[in-house]
Amino acid sequence: MSTNRRNFLRKLTTTLLGAGTIPFFETLQGRHLLQVLQEVASVPCEQLVTDEVFWRQVRLAYTVSSGIINLNNGGVSPQPKVVQEAVERYNQLSNETPTYYMWRILTQGKEPIRRRLAALAGCDAEEIAINRNTSEALETVIFGLRLQAGDEVVLTKQDYPNMINAWKQRAKREGIVLKWLSFDFPIEDNQLIVDQFTQAFSSKTKVVHLTHIINWCGQLLPVKEIAEIAHSKGIQVVVDGAHSFAHLDFKIPDLNCDYFGTSLHKWLCAPFGSGMLYVRKSRIKNLYPLFAGDDPESEDIRKFENLGTRSLAIEQAIGQAIEFHLMIGPERKEARLKYLRNYILEQIKDIPGVMINTPLQPENSCAIALVDFQGIPAKEVASELFRNYKIHVVGIDWENLQGLRITPNVYTLTEELDVLVKALKEIWKKSTIGD
Repeated sequence: MSTNRRNFLRKLTTTLLGAGTIPFFETLQGRHLLQVLQEVASVPCEQLVTDEVFWRQVRLAYTVSSGIINLNNGGVSPQPKVVQEAVERYNQLSNETPTYYMWRILTQGKEPIRRRLAALAGCDAEEIAINRNTSEALETVIFGLRLQAGDEVVLTKQDYPNMINAWKQRAKREGIVLKWLSFDFPIEDNQLIVDQFTQAFSSKTKVVHLTHIINWCGQLLPVKEIAEIAHSKGIQVVVDGAHSFAHLDFKIPDLNCDYFGTSLHKWLCAPFGSGMLYVRKSRIKNLYPLFAGDDPESEDIRKFENLGTRSLAIEQAIGQAIEFHLMIGPERKEARLKYLRNYILEQIKDIPGVMINTPLQPENSCAIALVDFQGIPAKEVASELFRNYKIHVVGIDWENLQGLRITPNVYTLTEELDVLVKALKEIWKKSTIGD
């Protein structure tokens, strides 16, 4: 037995013991998936990424609709069966005697979840707070930073609306100054992005807000490079990682940021309403919590978890999402997601009138694609795709960015993307005949 095979079996055994009794893995489909994962343990990533037989087995671990082709995973991703089962199991347990099972039994599982998230993020567990989504995580930071009237914050018009609105509210209430950048994405030269951010920095700049992956178009920002310059000027770095965590294979400390928020129900495929906040340990004391506790200047990361009554079933099932993610493999997952995006773009890039509004270079892009048909509003194309082909995408029209946002996931098959490509060609042909 090879070393790779032995390592895989050891990790797999640990995974199953940690996950408890999971009905899916007792089914024929579940057992077969485990067998397939064992067989491909030593297969090179670049070889497996195109193996549709393997990815069909992964798809069977989900309960996705057979009647709708879902290519809007960037909004919320479906959960694998193991995660759904865990939520239901923990929820049923909670309902037997809520205050006992929730506050005395399930709450004991929070620290192991924190440690597992920290391991995935590559940081100290004492830097991770568990909450409900990116908005909650980042608004904790935005409203918790100690800023005064006249202090400057650098951000972009292409950031996520909830974050933009939070900064606007703070500016209106307290007189901080927002310095807006606006980009014409896609941009393949990272230095152009770095320069535009750093040229906006001044002696009054206290914070820079960076969206790791622009959710509208999939542009990957050079966060680390900007952060290094920001820190050299005493500027704190806030990163919106809603679309990068468990999507790209990286560790949070690699970004050199002070704060990082993400939604686990996106690319980690964790339960709906689960999120995570990272705060660099040295920053915890001076960041006020969004929901007050007994000591707002505590150095304990748990001060950011004073949410009151919430679903501990959702929190606990994050563990199963982490295990499923690790079973697929972060490197393998990222490669497959990028392959699926490129599979689409390669087939439609030469259609007359089609504009690719997302980067093509691997270092600047991810699974998210933005495709614009010149002369046809994106929302009209999205409506026709669903009406006539039952393909679910979203039309984007936001600050220099227009088009169809297409976001596959690991359960997406190339045969589904073939349907999309055929549909887009038919829609374009029909529009030109109409002209």
